[in-house]
Amino acid sequence: MEKISPLPKSSSSKRAVTQVLTPTELTTSFVIVPAQKTYKHQYSNIYFTRLRHFRDLVEQRARKRWEDLDGNPVLVPRVLEVLKSQLCYIVGTVYMDMPLKPNVMEDIARDRSIPPPPLPSKFWSPDDKVMLEDESGRIRLVGDCVKKAKLVTGVILGALGMETPNGEFEVVDICYPGMAPNPIEEESGDKMNVDASEETDEWIAAVSGLDVGSPSSSDARIHMLIEYLTGEECGTRYGVSPSQISRIIIAGNSVIPISVSEKADVDIKEKKTNKYSYDSTSFSAHPIMGISAHLLDIARAMPVHLLPGENDPSGVILPQQALPKAMFGGAASLSSFNCETNPTYLRLGNEKFSRTLLVNSGQPLNDMFKYVSCPPHTRLSLLESTLIWRHMAPTAPDTLWCHPYLGVDPFIIKETPDIYIVGGQQRLITKMVSEKDGRCRIIGVPSFADTGVLVLINIRTLKVRKITFETAGMGVPTVNGAAEVDAPSNSPSMEQLESSLPHSSNDSTFH
Repeated sequence: MEKISPLPKSSSSKRAVTQVLTPTELTTSFVIVPAQKTYKHQYSNIYFTRLRHFRDLVEQRARKRWEDLDGNPVLVPRVLEVLKSQLCYIVGTVYMDMPLKPNVMEDIARDRSIPPPPLPSKFWSPDDKVMLEDESGRIRLVGDCVKKAKLVTGVILGALGMETPNGEFEVVDICYPGMAPNPIEEESGDKMNVDASEETDEWIAAVSGLDVGSPSSSDARIHMLIEYLTGEECGTRYGVSPSQISRIIIAGNSVIPISVSEKADVDIKEKKTNKYSYDSTSFSAHPIMGISAHLLDIARAMPVHLLPGENDPSGVILPQQALPKAMFGGAASLSSFNCETNPTYLRLGNEKFSRTLLVNSGQPLNDMFKYVSCPPHTRLSLLESTLIWRHMAPTAPDTLWCHPYLGVDPFIIKETPDIYIVGGQQRLITKMVSEKDGRCRIIGVPSFADTGVLVLINIRTLKVRKITFETAGMGVPTVNGAAEVDAPSNSPSMEQLESSLPHSSNDSTFH
């Protein structure tokens, strides 16, 4: 077995250690058990289950929010029983009627001799209609309040207003489920250990989009990343010593998508029969071999948690099941190498405290972003909204493929995690979100192949640091276009955004 170079003398030779703890009772498992492996159920069951779960909570919050208003608004139990010209409130599931959104019925009726049109990058248009539905039917929501709100299909909410002569419901205020409580009530990080400093704190690394095997491969960046994580490079110039990093989370898109070459279109009779091997003209194992070697190097130095992503060789429906460890050669034999589902919950801790992490590879946020106009809405504000909605993937199963669950919706956030990591983004986005019952550090991790960014999270303070790996002549690309930016052009930089929060973000770029 290859021997790893020792850590430099300038850093501690003992690596920080966090343990994977037993999940809490309200932590959802995304493993599809054999009893659930059926596709005979209707997808509408997920919506009914979601509404049934949130209805009482939203009604209670709405009653408390609006009980002192003039007009004495009353709860109408069914959306189709709203009272004309009388102030009332209703609870239901949002459905976005969008002309640009893909329609499965239109796809079935389409003439197969005509190639399908490409999917739009945005479903949003000025002609969109917002509907609220329950078991009785649907009613259209109108008003300035609705136009300003960030809404996507599948969100459960309460709407205050009255029915118009046209049979629509004019909304004056909206009530959401709100953030769920944190799993464990504990003091802030500063009070837990007043003598602690960043020089002794433990950090978790997060990366996404390694894209091993791509034509414009970022091999040099990946090797720099591995040298840093394994301690082969002096970690002091990086701001955080590699010995302080207890583990790394790889949030999807580790290899390039598997594509069939043009030669694969030849007649099957002309193909060479390979009974005991794959056809190298239509498939290449090099990306898997490459990522396996990288994972082996990292897993020898620290625990690795690998999530499948949209481009990885895994099923496309959520939750994506863990990739088979046997795919990854020598790394599979290491106890420090872990294949996780996408999404996944991780509860990590040491002798002082524990943290709950919720991680996914970015498909839910990327899909939700198609539903809203940009500007004014941003990926960061949408990610924050998922905590307010208590749901990480509300657009599933409408435009985001998911398993047809019966009687359960695993994407409901029953406990607010301490750290919420989403991969597959264009640039780093982060914010500390706080409400009465909980707080959460939300982080959008950009593609490493495009940006060279590694994200570090301090598990005591929840502070975030960004490390950018670059080689000579390789600049980090900027993102242009209104549909691609995460904030208006006059918004503060990432450093300024973080400086207004409890913990600031520090950036480091290395060549």
